Amino acid sequence: MDALNTVAGTAPPLQASRVRSGRRIADKMLIGASTLATLVGILVLGSILGMLIIEGVKGFSPLLFTEPTPGPGSEGGGIANAILGSLVMTFLGIVVATPVGVMAGTFLAEYGRNSKLADLVRFLNDILLSAPSILIGLFVYTLMVRPMGSYSGWAGAVALAIIATPVIVRTTEDMLRLVPSTLREAGAALGAPPSKVITAITWRGASAGIVTGIILALARIAGETAPLLFTALNNNSWFSPNLMGGVPNLPVMIYQFALSPYPNWQQLAWAGALLITVTILALSIVARFVIKSERAR
Repeated sequence: MDALNTVAGTAPPLQASRVRSGRRIADKMLIGASTLATLVGILVLGSILGMLIIEGVKGFSPLLFTEPTPGPGSEGGGIANAILGSLVMTFLGIVVATPVGVMAGTFLAEYGRNSKLADLVRFLNDILLSAPSILIGLFVYTLMVRPMGSYSGWAGAVALAIIATPVIVRTTEDMLRLVPSTLREAGAALGAPPSKVITAITWRGASAGIVTGIILALARIAGETAPLLFTALNNNSWFSPNLMGGVPNLPVMIYQFALSPYPNWQQLAWAGALLITVTILALSIVARFVIKSERAR
């Protein structure tokens, strides 16, 4: 009977008694180690989030979103100017990075494919994707801040755009490659040029994935501190419309206020850290929702 089952392709299940005791012990040890590592990770992350929520909620008040950051040793105040500065620079950075990233990803997926130029672009994109953000800050500092003779929000936006671009490039290329080639062939059969096929068919088919990549890039740059230390720095007052001089922003404000000896500044740093964490969490949830809705279609 066993021989017939084997020939038919339905071998009988392996009995537990036939498995060597050493392998069963090793399997249980691996399961135990994996479970323990998972619990340790959850404990650490839960402790960080718990402390952040407990300390950050104490600083939340209406003044937090309406008043600028106070001076050294001052009481009260808020982080309205830092929030606005972060929003402006993040918006400018993502506006610059989105068209560049989408077009570069389109070239890699549609035009370049396996060309040597595409391989070079992918290699450089991987380097940018894994490059420390502080190096990008130093690069923009040398490129813009020193020649201009002043810190500026424009330099901060450029640094954030450089960080966001490789994320969008990689996501766009991967999403476009998932579009079935039969859709491109159908468009070509109707006489549509490649540009029309890309804009009307492949972009539309991969739109949810591309939007997800943009949201993930937005979440990536929302909390970057190192590049802004070398480009936008910080300011305790409202910034000028030309974005020249130090521009207030949440990441650098949190870094500076957390290291200060003033309890009021430290409390504002906790509140700002909680605000950034909630924002990034919300963006990640939106990205997952977009991916889920796309799979459901």
